[in-house]
Amino acid sequence: MSYKATIGLEVHAELKTTSKMFCGCENNPHHAEPNTHTCPVCLAHPGTLPVPNKKAIEMVLLFGRAVDATPATYSEFDRKNYFYPDIPKAYQISQYKFPFLTGGSLCEVALTRVHLEEDTARSIHDKGEDSLVDFNRAGVPLMELVTEPVIHDAKTAGNFARELQLMLRTLHISDANMERGEMRVEANISVSKTDELGTKVEVKNLNSFKSVEAAIEYEIARHIAALESGEVLQQETRGWDEVKLRTFSQRSKETAKDYRYFPDPDIPKIDVSRVRLDEIMPKLPAQLRNDYRELGIKDEQIEIIISDRNRVDFFEATLSATPKPDPILAANYLTSDVLGVVEGSGRTISEYSADYFAELIVMLTEKRINSRTAKDLIPELFIGGTSPEEMVRERGLGQVSDVTELRTILEKVITENESVATEFKEGKDAAMNFLVGQGMKATRGAADPALLKEIITGILR
Repeated sequence: MSYKATIGLEVHAELKTTSKMFCGCENNPHHAEPNTHTCPVCLAHPGTLPVPNKKAIEMVLLFGRAVDATPATYSEFDRKNYFYPDIPKAYQISQYKFPFLTGGSLCEVALTRVHLEEDTARSIHDKGEDSLVDFNRAGVPLMELVTEPVIHDAKTAGNFARELQLMLRTLHISDANMERGEMRVEANISVSKTDELGTKVEVKNLNSFKSVEAAIEYEIARHIAALESGEVLQQETRGWDEVKLRTFSQRSKETAKDYRYFPDPDIPKIDVSRVRLDEIMPKLPAQLRNDYRELGIKDEQIEIIISDRNRVDFFEATLSATPKPDPILAANYLTSDVLGVVEGSGRTISEYSADYFAELIVMLTEKRINSRTAKDLIPELFIGGTSPEEMVRERGLGQVSDVTELRTILEKVITENESVATEFKEGKDAAMNFLVGQGMKATRGAADPALLKEIITGILR
């Protein structure tokens, strides 16, 4: 009988609130000088009292709607007792018995629970012999999601993590950048020949999808090799070495008893039914994929668009413009030329005009401009306040489509390049590219290359 791997995931995601979870400090841990966004609460000064962040609670409940989870009747915060330098009050405010959400599913993976807690400070170990602590991250709202142990391979785990990141971004509740630690994945892995779970090992703080899959694959292979050799596996916590591509033992695995959970006496129970969600649920990734496929957009372009909420908003606004642009053409230019301009500018796409972009696509569709003109206009289109219609009119960039006019121009081109014309007649197709290029030059790029090719072929044949 072959071995069966069973995997459950725990994922932490930093929420995009304005302030921290239990105090009024700015939630901006990645863009500030160390230890500047702190106060007596998040520094754990004696006598301070935590006040829950309502917006963080609303974000978790919104996520619950998206994954069809069951919200609690009421919830409470607990003290999770342990001590590390990055949490000096000797406990973390988390949730144990009464999380905000239970059940639900994502990517056909069943969820156990979703709860809220505070993030720890950031420990820094690469500054000489000493370790440093930055408390800017201490107290940042952290959503923790726990799946059921229903995953059986590394690829499924990686795909789940990718879809979760996309969902968080779509809901606009977390940027979920793994390289910044805004989304951290922990994998619980066991291997057995029966339906009973084997010894569970947790691999912590996996900070890329590649690492998630590689660490799980490594652990499955390690477990099988150990079992085959008669070794008794230990329940433990392991880390992942990105360089050596292997896990390493960190400590024995704690249990709930070790953390001595008890309700935080400083925070009242929360009546979840009284929390009202004002935010309208946006289109979720599955719906967006379906809608865009029906429009004929390629799957790879769909994934580029839906990977960022701002891109989705821009594309949706483009499609809603009047007159309506061609969606396939809009997707082509958005995922190539437009994003190239945006990424090179250091701005976000939300700063640019979807109406102007839609206008450009309509002009292309109606053959009032050609592709070359569109590509040249796009960088300017997103800088100033001039519409593409105005730019084309002011600069005389409108596409020349009068066949009689173009034929006169091309006859002159052919006369001036008789040898190339002869080469084309002799079957050298490359000669056509030269003639079309000369035609584009003569029209200052204002002609349709396909139309030029058609007219040249008619003249020479």
